[in-house]
Amino acid sequence: MTDISCQLLVIGAGPGGYVAAIRAGQLGLDTVIVDDRKPGGTCLNIGCIPSKALIHAADEYFLLREAARGAAIPGITAAEPGLDWGEVVDWKDGIVNRLNNGVTGLLKRAKVKLVSGRARFLDGKTVEVTGETGTQRIAAENVVIATGSVPVELPSLPFGGKVISSAEALSLDAPPERLVVVGGGYIGVELGTAFAKAGSTVTIVEATAQILPLYDAELVRPVRARLEALGVEILTEAKAMGLAGEGGDLVVEGADGGERRLAADRVLVTVGRRPLTDGWGREELVLEMDGPFLRVDEQRRTAMRGVYAIGDVCGEPMLAHKAMAEGEMVAEIVAGARLAWDKRAIPAICFTDPEIVTVGLSPEEAKRQGHETKIGLFPFQANGRAMTLARDDGFVRVVARADNHLVLGIQAVGAGISELSAAFGLALEMGACLEDIAGTIHAHPTQGEGFQEAAFKALGHAIHI
Repeated sequence: MTDISCQLLVIGAGPGGYVAAIRAGQLGLDTVIVDDRKPGGTCLNIGCIPSKALIHAADEYFLLREAARGAAIPGITAAEPGLDWGEVVDWKDGIVNRLNNGVTGLLKRAKVKLVSGRARFLDGKTVEVTGETGTQRIAAENVVIATGSVPVELPSLPFGGKVISSAEALSLDAPPERLVVVGGGYIGVELGTAFAKAGSTVTIVEATAQILPLYDAELVRPVRARLEALGVEILTEAKAMGLAGEGGDLVVEGADGGERRLAADRVLVTVGRRPLTDGWGREELVLEMDGPFLRVDEQRRTAMRGVYAIGDVCGEPMLAHKAMAEGEMVAEIVAGARLAWDKRAIPAICFTDPEIVTVGLSPEEAKRQGHETKIGLFPFQANGRAMTLARDDGFVRVVARADNHLVLGIQAVGAGISELSAAFGLALEMGACLEDIAGTIHAHPTQGEGFQEAAFKALGHAIHI
């Protein structure tokens, strides 16, 4: 095949890569993007989007089951619902395909050339792409590495057979009768909740002292209570040792050193993800590492001139929207803009039940950084809209400096609270103070009023509590 030359070459068509390519194309750069999967990367194909589709489907089925047994809103009853998980998965795949086609169309509209295949660096300016139609070389003035991340595999539980990653969990023919989730981070708890609602008997095994260990206990408490109400068994300070016996039971070691066997039809391992730094010719480049990640500066430049890295491969937080923002920024830098990365206002969301949203500093993080703070917490038990949704568990919490009331962080836990992440992020991005939030008229009745009420509370004049 004919060799290609371009101004910008993007390796990886995930959220960061395809956004970088689209923005570069919009800016008039001759751009090529390479991936051996459909555009969208892990997030669109086997991560964020399909998981949220299955989570929503499980929610709908669970609500119908609750109505059938008379446990829904008083006065509402329903017949026992049916569940064809195969059709649900087909529906999920249809959403993914629509979005794949949408991204492909956006790349085409931006005049970006999409090359299908696996890229491997020959040097800092040249890659070789191997695809179904053969091999070709691409030479570029600038390169963006956006190779993403892959699930971490435990030596004691290698993937295969009944041991699956989140990718396989999203394509199961039916909810497993007995599911053990190894790893109580956000992926494990999200999927464990969904399968529990779909009818599986679920056990979560977490090595640390609490599930969702990256979040403070106050935020996690309502999630744990909901899991227990759903019948999910939670084992903390427990280590998965491997499979044993004819039935392939999972052997778990507790904090006291005692062992327990858990019968399981599937073992879902969700102990984290690692940056994909091998398999694409990194050894041919002179790149510095920052632990497991590629080291980058504030412009996302690597140690090699003209080589950038974005997304999961270059550091935490490993979030799609963080990668997208980096991709847009790098495209503009390559086009001549002077920009630098600022990560203070990146929301993180757990699509658990209830959902968790955080942005900025937690109370403990603010304390560690030496800030004296004012903290306002407003419970949804005092929010009219939460009551009308029959879900008043959770709260909104605002953390601000004590001296000038500058907002340092916002956290919330509640049903559907993910939709407030934009308001929380905007408040931090715009440098809001408590008075700005308190002085903004929030529509009634909405859960967003909890944001204003939390600011009132921090200022010492709560209205509705």
